Amino acid sequence: MAKKAYRVEGKFYAKNMWYPFKKEIVSSSKVKAKEKVLSIIGSNHRVKRKKVEIKEVKELSPEEVEDPVVKYLIEN
Repeated sequence: MAKKAYRVEGKFYAKNMWYPFKKEIVSSSKVKAKEKVLSIIGSNHRVKRKKVEIKEVKELSPEEVEDPVVKYLIEN
């Protein structure tokens, strides 16, 4: 199955504040990209999934990718 690049945007609640985030992920589907971001945010910031709001999951073309690691992974 081909891997695609996705940009996931949203915000999470920690320490009485909402913090915005934007992550680029390599995944096979939008659902898996969303799950991966929930896992990463929860792991790095110790935030429960119910305190993470995802606004948008967008598939990216290779030209739109900003993260060099993601760009390398989808091109090879």
